[in-house]
Amino acid sequence: MHFGIIGSGSWATALAKILTDNKVSINWWIRNEATIEHLQKRHHNPNYISSVYFDESLLSLSNVVSDVITNSDCIVVAVPSAYIIDAFKDLDKNIFAGKKIISAVKGILPQENLLLNDYLKKNFNVELSDYFTVMGPCHAEEVAAEKLSYLTFSGIDETSTEKIAANFTTEYIATIVNNDVYGVQYAAVLKNIYALGAGIAHGLEYGDNFLSVLIANCADEMAGFLRQAGIAHIEVGIHDPQNPVHPKKSSNYAASVYLGDLLVTCYSLFSRNRTFGNMIGKGYSVKSAMLELNMVAEGYNASRCIYEVNKEIEADIPIAETIYKILWENVKVRQGFKQIENLLV
Repeated sequence: MHFGIIGSGSWATALAKILTDNKVSINWWIRNEATIEHLQKRHHNPNYISSVYFDESLLSLSNVVSDVITNSDCIVVAVPSAYIIDAFKDLDKNIFAGKKIISAVKGILPQENLLLNDYLKKNFNVELSDYFTVMGPCHAEEVAAEKLSYLTFSGIDETSTEKIAANFTTEYIATIVNNDVYGVQYAAVLKNIYALGAGIAHGLEYGDNFLSVLIANCADEMAGFLRQAGIAHIEVGIHDPQNPVHPKKSSNYAASVYLGDLLVTCYSLFSRNRTFGNMIGKGYSVKSAMLELNMVAEGYNASRCIYEVNKEIEADIPIAETIYKILWENVKVRQGFKQIENLLV
C-alpha cells in the first residue's frame, strides 16, 4: 500500500512522521520548492513542527500534486479546507479512480459549502466506499513530542478502514475505527467553531467557571446538530452490544472523536482556533488576527459554512450562530457574548 500526503502544514507533517516512524514510504506533495529543498538537505520541515526529522530514504517529495496522486494507492488530504479546490483545480477528472482517499481535513470547503467527500463525488466521481477520514483529538505538537494520542479512522467498510488505520498505529498513536463518515466530519467542523468561541471568552476575561458552562452547552448544541443531521450513536452512556472480536465499547458521543476533540480544541494552548478567538476577544480585527496567527483557523470559515448548511438541516445552534455573527456580521463581541450568557443552562 503506497501512501501519498497532500499538504505540508503541521498536521500533514505530523501524519508524515507517524507513517515514516512505521517505516512506510510516502509520496509527499509540498507546494513550496524551497521547503522541498530544505527537507532534502536538512531532513525536517522548516515551517511546521521543525523538531521532527525524517529518514530521507522514505520520502519522495514533489511539488506536482498529480504525480503524488498517480504514484499512490492511498492519498491523505491534509490541506486546509479553504485551499483544496485551488490545489485540485487542474487535476484530471479520473485521477482518483482506484484510489483510497483519507481526509485529514477538519473543515467544509467554503467556496461550495461541501464536505470533502461531497466535493470529490461531485467533481471526481469518488464513491463513499473509497473515502475515509482521520480525526483527533490529536494536536500535531503532541505527535511531535510522541505523547500518547488517539486517532479515529472512519469508513463505511470496517475491514478496509482497519487496514488503513493499522499503518498509523504506533507506541504513541492508538487508532480507533468507526463507520460514521459524516458525523465525525461535522463534529470536527463544529468543535473548531466552539473552540473559537472559547477563545473569545478567554480574551474577554471570563473565568473557568463560565468557560466550563459554555463548553458543556456547546457539547449539547453539537449533539443536537448531529442528531438533526441524522447521525446515530451519539447518546452518552449507551453503547451497541460488544463485539467479541473487538472487546472495546462502541463509540458514542462521549468518545474521543466527538466530545474528546471538542474539549481539547477548546482548552488546549496548541489550538489555533482557541488562539484566534482569544485575539478576537482581546479586540483584534479578524484581519489582524489572521496576520498575527499566520496559520489557518478552520473555525473562521466553518462558522459561515455551518450557518449556511444549517438553513437546510434546521438544528437549534444559537451559540454557533452568534459566533458566526461576531465574525461575519460585525456583531460586537461583548454584545454577542451577553446574548450567549442568556442561553446557557
